[in-house]
Amino acid sequence: MSRESMAPGSVRSAAEVNEQIRALWLRAGGSLSAQERAEYELLVVEWAEAVRADVIEAA
Repeated sequence: MSRESMAPGSVRSAAEVNEQIRALWLRAGGSLSAQERAEYELLVVEWAEAVRADVIEAA
């Protein structure tokens, strides 16, 4: 799911995003194409935001 297709304000958990990252690497066989690299970079940013949201919520 691209960030553009997500509803504004909707946030997936870090675990959900991490699972998608793992699936991407599995599909890619350990070597990302340019398109997969772009998707990966978006997922990493989303994952970091989810982790920060979890930390803020825990505080």
